[in-house]
Amino acid sequence: MPTLTNDMMRSIIMDHYSDPQNKHQPPKEGYEKVHMHSDNCIDDLDIFLLVEGNIITDACFDGTACTISTSSTDIMCDLLRGKEITEGRKIIDAFHHMMHEEEFDAELLDEAIVFINTSKQAARIRCATIGWNAAEEILKDK
Repeated sequence: MPTLTNDMMRSIIMDHYSDPQNKHQPPKEGYEKVHMHSDNCIDDLDIFLLVEGNIITDACFDGTACTISTSSTDIMCDLLRGKEITEGRKIIDAFHHMMHEEEFDAELLDEAIVFINTSKQAARIRCATIGWNAAEEILKDK
């Protein structure tokens, strides 16, 4: 991914907020769901992953959330879809490391790199990670 300016990052975040491609109920049975909410924000989301064998074959979410939560979760769904479980966990770990200003593999994050400055606003870290925490919970015993 090319070097992103603040305006470019803001534009990617707003695109995923205003038109989230992964915000919908699962199209069929078999998805695992984790409900997440925040006491400090409007975030109240259900995260759905469809895991078949060792592959995360689909990811989606539904509910109400702020700009950061919606866009971060939408990007996460894109990143996890089609990945092996171990690769999905690595992507989630890299995102959490980025959120806490720890060393991380930027190549794993693709568009999620737009949240690199979120750590400078501690109150927004929960918003950015709410969907990722749910996906991590779903994948933890797999």
